Amino acid sequence: MKLVIDDACYAYDKIFSQFGEISALPGRSIDKASVQDTDVLIVRSRTKVNQALLEGSKVKFVGSTVAGLDHVDQDYLAKNNITFFSAQGCNSMAVAEFVISAIVNLADELDFDYTQKTLGIIGVGNVGSRLAAKAELMGIKTLLNDPLRQSNENLPHFVGLDTALSADIVTFHTPLTFDGQHPSYQLLNETNFHNISEKTILFNAARGGVIKEKIWEKTQTMVNIIDCWENEPNINQNLQECAYWATPHIAGHSVDAKFMGSFMVYEALCDFSGQTQDESIVNLIAPGILKVKKDNLKDTLNEIYDFKQDTAAITNVDNFEDYRRNYPIRYEWHHFDSTTVLPIV
Repeated sequence: MKLVIDDACYAYDKIFSQFGEISALPGRSIDKASVQDTDVLIVRSRTKVNQALLEGSKVKFVGSTVAGLDHVDQDYLAKNNITFFSAQGCNSMAVAEFVISAIVNLADELDFDYTQKTLGIIGVGNVGSRLAAKAELMGIKTLLNDPLRQSNENLPHFVGLDTALSADIVTFHTPLTFDGQHPSYQLLNETNFHNISEKTILFNAARGGVIKEKIWEKTQTMVNIIDCWENEPNINQNLQECAYWATPHIAGHSVDAKFMGSFMVYEALCDFSGQTQDESIVNLIAPGILKVKKDNLKDTLNEIYDFKQDTAAITNVDNFEDYRRNYPIRYEWHHFDSTTVLPIV
């Protein structure tokens, strides 16, 4: 088999070499010519997988090692009998840790007790569920909004969107969808932005386009934390300048998340091709026990990984893509032996 793989996919050479000849390219450089004689295409979010890319190619399997889906035309793949697999949930722990780290830092710097705040979580899927579990472990009251889950699972404790938007801290964890009964594109817009006040801490660690940025940049909040932007890497610099953390879509970029994205696609490709899994691959991440000896949660989390360095890295926005592609090593909390108890669930 011939494989074209985004060269930002974690350990692609070690994980996918058993399947055949690999051509590794930057995601934005994967084009129609490069996939013509390809059997397998493995991408991250920077490659638009659609008819324009695949028409006339030999591609029969597409794997996406990230959780987002808006870069893939799934209808086209299905109509053309192209198997598709997406690593849903691979980065959920990393994103939840990103949000909790921001809240803990803000509580210290702005002198508030996060156990006295409400956290509105909009989208309670893989990420939102993990975040809610961590928040509840820390004594933070959560307001959960997810109309799809609420209608399908009859969850009486879930709340309406306006209620969730009225929380002290509001964070979005929806996919980016444009149709269906509950599209998420510009979910926060001119009809409901009045729920956001100058006392709101507002996150977008979901997808660019979930919040209408032209309104957001004119709305006074207490704090903005923005990891996902419209038109990446050409981000809204007005919002960038007013954000507490303005990061280049890296909330989910832990080593663990990137490995799991590749590994989940690897498992699916083994099933597709009828090949046996190499049992050693699951052990690729083995940093040993990492120790942190700090006497408070903020310092502990910042020693594990300080997201402020990500904000500093894109002060010059021209560094956005390069920094994402060459992101520093960041392990998730479960690898650490910590003096301070971490909210690990």
